Amino acid sequence: MKNAERIILKAEDLDGYLTQKDLDDLALVKSMYDETLKTFEPLDKTGTLASFDKIGHELQRICAEHPNIKVFSFETDEGSHAEASRVISKLRDVNTGHHEFVYYSQRAYEMLFRLAYTDQPSVKKGHIVVKTPVTYPVQNYAVHKIPDIDAEIENSVMCVMLRGALLPSMIMSKEVQEYSSHKFVTPFALFKISRDDSKKESDMEYVLDLKKSFFNLEELDGKDWIFADPMNATGGSLVTVVKYLEAQGVHPRSIKFFNVISALKGSLRVTRALKNCTCYTLWLDPVMNEKAYIMPGLGDAGDRLNGCDRKENPRNIIRLIADYGSHITGLYSDQLKKIEETVLE
Repeated sequence: MKNAERIILKAEDLDGYLTQKDLDDLALVKSMYDETLKTFEPLDKTGTLASFDKIGHELQRICAEHPNIKVFSFETDEGSHAEASRVISKLRDVNTGHHEFVYYSQRAYEMLFRLAYTDQPSVKKGHIVVKTPVTYPVQNYAVHKIPDIDAEIENSVMCVMLRGALLPSMIMSKEVQEYSSHKFVTPFALFKISRDDSKKESDMEYVLDLKKSFFNLEELDGKDWIFADPMNATGGSLVTVVKYLEAQGVHPRSIKFFNVISALKGSLRVTRALKNCTCYTLWLDPVMNEKAYIMPGLGDAGDRLNGCDRKENPRNIIRLIADYGSHITGLYSDQLKKIEETVLE
């Protein structure tokens, strides 16, 4: 459903993309998870932990049948798994405060960037020349090898699903800039998208507010669209945005969707619904509850990154960026300049 200012996608529209095999796999994993919770004892080394291991192996089996779902611990060598586990455990922890949460979110997206772009065996080496502060007896320079991924990243547009995805998108854009031999800063497209949390997973609605979105259609056509949302529960927000853009006559060359945590169902929906879309996630969780919250999940990532809005006085994007503070705004100054241009011009 749509009007001049709002696009609404319903949950039943999303389920139509799933195959019967997808539904069977989802049912199997849910039954395993429900059975595990019946006897949940965190310190039970032989019971609960073994059950979670079985769920993990089942998720790995399912992802092996879906090449467009890339899970960090399923795709990397065993030596990298501990790094992912440490980062995820800190992000999940109820005792992790705001500043630590931002720090570990940055770590997570650096790892996801490597998974998608730099750790591929086909990537060739390039070089970067750095001017150092040492000037005596002459000006000194250093030469370092870096992956040559210009062709992969310099056609990109950062697509931001406000508000929880703003800082992760800035982190990914910064990674693009650091690996580009031309210091390319991605354009930004900003979409005000939300879901109605008063509804259940089975009848969820996703609302795209065009009045509070900022994007240039011409800048999106034929580009590589990058989405970086901390959580992918249902996949509905991404599908809503992409289907709207395609209805306007613009089409991506590719879509990359980066999540710290994704529910299995969300990953399946996204990769089934959208052409040439790959979902990269640091950690895959097995199920959602009736309210479409990921289980075990990590809470509301948007609130943990940005703080909570008051319902009667929600922040606009300028106020949200100001609340990040000088440390964040200084670190991502080039990205903020692009965002400012998008919003104000």
